[in-house]
Amino acid sequence: MPSIRDVAAAAGVSYQTVSRVLNGSPKVRTETREQVLDVMNRMGYRPNRAARTLGRGRARAVTVVTANTTLYGYAATLQGIEESARDQELAVGIRVIDSVRDAEVRRAVDDVSDPSGGGVIVVAFDAEGVAVLRALPAGVPAVAAIEPDVLPVSRTTICLDERLAAADATRHLLGLGHRTVHHIAIPSESGTRGREAGWRQALAGAGVEIPEVVPAGWDAPSAYAAGRRLAGDSSVTAILCGNDDTALAVRRALYDAGRRVPEDVSVIGFDDVPGAAYWTPALTTVRMDFVALGRACVTALVGELDGVPVRDVSLAAPELVLRESTAPPPIL
Repeated sequence: MPSIRDVAAAAGVSYQTVSRVLNGSPKVRTETREQVLDVMNRMGYRPNRAARTLGRGRARAVTVVTANTTLYGYAATLQGIEESARDQELAVGIRVIDSVRDAEVRRAVDDVSDPSGGGVIVVAFDAEGVAVLRALPAGVPAVAAIEPDVLPVSRTTICLDERLAAADATRHLLGLGHRTVHHIAIPSESGTRGREAGWRQALAGAGVEIPEVVPAGWDAPSAYAAGRRLAGDSSVTAILCGNDDTALAVRRALYDAGRRVPEDVSVIGFDDVPGAAYWTPALTTVRMDFVALGRACVTALVGELDGVPVRDVSLAAPELVLRESTAPPPIL
């Protein structure tokens, strides 16, 4: 296999010029670029990606910073990152952060800022991820998967439009005839909660009552408790849940309170977790393509590593999937 110096000698240029051609530098004249590329083709030269990036002082790798590896949105995003990184011949490492304490954030940032860790993808679905994203040194190539409406950060950020999806879900319930829609919210990193914001937008646009948000954690017991709180109110006929795990616990709370889904209360989830179509009743939910989100983050990060930033990443809009858990309100 010929080396970069072999190509340089055959093309009559310096090896630095060959490196600039490989990296797409605009400082190479068109005729010189074509000459070098022609020599590469004739010699069958294939660049060593790892060597190219190590030559710039940073490993051909990606370190993912995340606060969770098991919840569906996080796990599916990680799946997309791993699959795409494998296609791009990138090694993948994971750094879990479980606190927003300054010392913990500094440790995480120090760990991933080492050039041996390559570029960084932050799964910033929570306060921990956002704290790391904001603390990363400017010289570290980084991309973030993030909620809409997080306060501006000087990084490439990619998101799924959950605000619009939540508004669509809310409008679907209003269109069935429900007087209003209650919302059980999961934790948010942004403080604005894209899903909550979309729910509010739809209710305000319809000119109907906006109920108090009922908060829940990531865990089933807190979601069940939130469901019990609403189940005891006979005026509640429609609930938009922050995610599908929350919807499952809320469904149980309604069942224990003697309220039927969807005959008495309609329930919509978020994410479309595997198995949601097989619940009884099958769950109406918003399908979020987290795998595509993870893949898009790798594409953007490779652009950062190669010095060609990706400014426009297109993702399919989240989709409302209608199943059996929604229906018109009961006739009183």
